[in-house]
Amino acid sequence: MPDFVLVRGDGSPLYTLAVAVDDVLMKVTHVLRGEDLLSSTPRQIRVYQAMGVAESDYPLFAHLPFVMGQDNAKLSKRNGEVSIAWYRDKGFLPEAICNYLALLGWSPGDDRENVSMKEICELFTVEKVHSSPARFDMKKLEAINGDKIRALTIDEFLTWSLPFLTKEKIIAGTDAEIALVKKALPLIQERIIMLSEIPQMLKFLFVSKFEVEADSVSKITDDASKSVLKRALKELEPITQWNHDSIEGALRSSLIEDMGLKPRIAFGAVRIATTGSTISPPLFESMELLGKDASLARISQALAL
Repeated sequence: MPDFVLVRGDGSPLYTLAVAVDDVLMKVTHVLRGEDLLSSTPRQIRVYQAMGVAESDYPLFAHLPFVMGQDNAKLSKRNGEVSIAWYRDKGFLPEAICNYLALLGWSPGDDRENVSMKEICELFTVEKVHSSPARFDMKKLEAINGDKIRALTIDEFLTWSLPFLTKEKIIAGTDAEIALVKKALPLIQERIIMLSEIPQMLKFLFVSKFEVEADSVSKITDDASKSVLKRALKELEPITQWNHDSIEGALRSSLIEDMGLKPRIAFGAVRIATTGSTISPPLFESMELLGKDASLARISQALAL
């Protein structure tokens, strides 16, 4: 091995010297790092030797393969988002991030993908780390995040949800608003993969000036949709017990059985009219939470478009 530089011209130490001294002073036992630093290891060992460190006190070194992007190039900003702040803002749970990162180049065995932090700590061994590079798969991360969201209790889900709703100014955080959010969360817990989806899913419950989204207006202004909405309004007005069962019963009987419509056609127009969007929690439960007066008023408003 040729001689290598340890200090700059001004006497300040370079990485190879500083890291070796740091390892010794901090009594580091294991060094796990990227394979791009493999060539540094022999030089660090030479520094240990020069300092008189016993071989038994050397750290154990392991050099891990790179994480690659979707284009099979080394993961970097060119390949997508690498800032943890971006994932936090999107609503990825810490447990999901740690779970997925642990699976990049390592596996607990038995084709398991959903593992807890406790299990990772218990099961991880360097020997099980793969020698080939791992590829960062956003779809798999999203799937794991969805699993973690579904595993939350409603109280935990509420705690995670409120900051996203207040940040987007969907709610101000009053007790009444929080109570309504808590009722609505079970309707969307199975449907989202990121917490950042929550404001869009629930905003229809809290808007003071309701409007149908611009790209959905054309879907409820044709003659067929108008006919559906008129019939829906007629059947819903007499309901005295406003709950999802009575709402579903009335709409299925009139729109599906009597008019012979397919559910997508029948309920699609009602969904847009009451929530303002084609994407929302389950229709009948959404209308129950929205309330009879607001639901009928929005259908009437849609008919006036």
